[in-house]
Amino acid sequence: MSDKQKSVPTSRLARAARLGSLAGKVASNMLFEGTKAWATGKQTSRQELLLKPKNIQRFAEQLANLRGAAMKLGQLLSMDSGELLTPELSAILARLRSEATPMPQKQLVKVMREHWGDAWLEQLSHFELRPFAAASIGQVHIAYRESGEKLAVKVQYPGIAKGIASDVDNLAYLLKLSGLLPKEVEIQPLIEEAKQQLINEADYELEASFLKRYSECLKGDDNYLIPNVVDSLSSSQVLVMSFVEGQELDELASKEQALRNKAVEQLLSLFLHELFSFKLVQTDPNFANYQYQIDNQRLVLLDFGATRELPKHISDGYLQLLSAAINNDRVDVATAAQHIGYFQKGLAQEYIDNVVDIFLLACEPLRHQVEYDFANSDLPKRIKELGLKMSTASEHWHAPPVDALFVHRKLAGLFLIAAKLGAKVNVNSIFKEFEVQSDK
Repeated sequence: MSDKQKSVPTSRLARAARLGSLAGKVASNMLFEGTKAWATGKQTSRQELLLKPKNIQRFAEQLANLRGAAMKLGQLLSMDSGELLTPELSAILARLRSEATPMPQKQLVKVMREHWGDAWLEQLSHFELRPFAAASIGQVHIAYRESGEKLAVKVQYPGIAKGIASDVDNLAYLLKLSGLLPKEVEIQPLIEEAKQQLINEADYELEASFLKRYSECLKGDDNYLIPNVVDSLSSSQVLVMSFVEGQELDELASKEQALRNKAVEQLLSLFLHELFSFKLVQTDPNFANYQYQIDNQRLVLLDFGATRELPKHISDGYLQLLSAAINNDRVDVATAAQHIGYFQKGLAQEYIDNVVDIFLLACEPLRHQVEYDFANSDLPKRIKELGLKMSTASEHWHAPPVDALFVHRKLAGLFLIAAKLGAKVNVNSIFKEFEVQSDK
């Protein structure tokens, strides 16, 4: 989390003005750099001028200051378009995914007064004004009740909920105007999805309901621990939960191999439960959304804002696809992908074959009958190379269903966690339990 504090622009006009100011500054810098290049006799393109380091920095800083829409659209674009994006835009989106700037204390106090009244501090014995976490929608503070109970208070940035539609539209227009998006990428479905996803994430009452559903789904399972919602203090824009103690997940990287393996097994097992049993997936698997209790080897689940319900045909389709991929059955993989919604009529067979190739490659860990060494695997590199090859046939590019994008986002994030923790896991044996259950 950044140490800097910047006020969140709350009105639509102010937020639109930030984007307009960004466009003006970038254009001015392009003119300056272009003139300098012309004076020295150097030929340069509009794209090269746009992607100067100073402009990249301005894009990232200004968009991060807007929080919600910019960061969420960045997440969706980066998880969907893969190698179709320029390296420069990928760098901007990576920064938007990873960091948000906390709002000033004065603005925070104003938000708390609006939701809890002028005497808002009387609800608690102590409230830490400095957040210990900040993300695209809100920031999290530690507080204590009179009883001594420690709480996590998630406070939404002001203006986020009201400005969702205009923010996303303005940002999408800016990206299109910039030329950073390849012409082949159909962004409109992602724009609409970004709006809906943001609307859902900005509803803390909805997040609280997901948290409670997960608690019920995992009831009695000692592998996982979920905070309790404090309903009496929570609202649509303030979510109060019990504070669960645990270590940062990435700290496990220095622990013994067996513990790292155990944590990743728990993550993978949970995901398969989400996909096949719960049909409810928390789609943002970054390190900050998990902690770990080493003494009792329990995975702590912290954030449910990006939770998504999956239709039955998506769940069934992926069970069929993964089973077929284990058996290296190309025909069944293609059939399952079509069932999920991948292939529309009129697509070239070459494109279908390429998609099947990627699915089979991505399922490599499933086909291993022994432990899969995530840290020493070059699977992401091979998938990237295959994706690059596929992107050259841009006239056949076809956006997959949105539900599938979120499933893939989860899978890619879990692979990254497993690799960073240096885990060695028999993924095949974990999946087989679900495959056997489906046959009953």
